[in-house]
Amino acid sequence: MKYGDKIIYMEGIIVDFDDCSVSVDFKGRLGFLKVPKRMLITDYPLEIGLEVAMNMSFIEVLSDEVNEKYLSNIQKNKDKRRKMNV
Repeated sequence: MKYGDKIIYMEGIIVDFDDCSVSVDFKGRLGFLKVPKRMLITDYPLEIGLEVAMNMSFIEVLSDEVNEKYLSNIQKNKDKRRKMNV
């Protein structure tokens, strides 16, 4: 990565969760993030409305080359969903 890390403290609210993931709406209109449940550190049972916090840095694009494998998988998933909805 080209730039030094600048850690940003962010707070949010759990707005949804299921067996696999947790959805967080960040305070201050900073966006929304859905993460695997295994990424959440907690000593409490999950409830909608619980406050969470995290340290985050900026996302940096590593190169101008597209990862063709991931692009192909994304397209396959889109095609699969489209066929299921027809």
